[in-house]
Amino acid sequence: MSKEFNVPPVVFPSGGNPGPSATIQRRPTAPFQPNPSPNPIPFMSFDIGPSTTSFPAPQFGSSNSLTNFDDEPPLLEELGINTKQIWTKTTSILNPFRSSNPNLHDDADLSGPVLCLIMFGLFQLLAGKIHFGIILGWVTVSALFLYVVFNMLAGRNGNLDLYRCVSLIGYCMLPMVILSALSLFLPQGGVVISGVAAIFVIWSSRVCTRLLVQVARWDEHRGLVAYGCFLIYTLFSLLVVF
Repeated sequence: MSKEFNVPPVVFPSGGNPGPSATIQRRPTAPFQPNPSPNPIPFMSFDIGPSTTSFPAPQFGSSNSLTNFDDEPPLLEELGINTKQIWTKTTSILNPFRSSNPNLHDDADLSGPVLCLIMFGLFQLLAGKIHFGIILGWVTVSALFLYVVFNMLAGRNGNLDLYRCVSLIGYCMLPMVILSALSLFLPQGGVVISGVAAIFVIWSSRVCTRLLVQVARWDEHRGLVAYGCFLIYTLFSLLVVF
């Protein structure tokens, strides 16, 4: 037995009352469509118009680009590395008895000293000794020691700065580099290598003292300055001998 349900009539806005057989046609709407607000927010457009700035395309085959490349200085010169000056300073160390140009070492640099220290460490490495950290540390302490001693002796006449002092000590390490290379062919800890090391220590000490006197323009207490240089290079020779 079927049960009947009372369905209320559908009321339309026009006031009509269709019968039960009338078909209700509803307007399809999109799902989850929000109700339109009375004051909608205006849409802001972010469109960017075409740029009016135009850049010229590079012309690699033009003569202007070639001229600009030719006028540029070399890379080493831009980095402050003057190979000709480094070579001149290095060759001035090789003769301990000839007085070089006094103005040659006024322009201090660290490119040549760093190269000498690296070569010294590499020869020590070939001998089975890893002394890179010790070499850099001893050079720093030696430069501070010589800087303080020289300026205390010179007093008001002392014009030697620490940067120039490091540069001079580094360039005068060249005899120590030669000694480190010769030690590869000599027995370690013997009398022969000790005698050869003494000769190279005197060589480095003499050159360093001469350059310090020339650069600082101060010739008093030269023996005390030479003694300080002798202690510094004797310390480096111990790395080679032992």
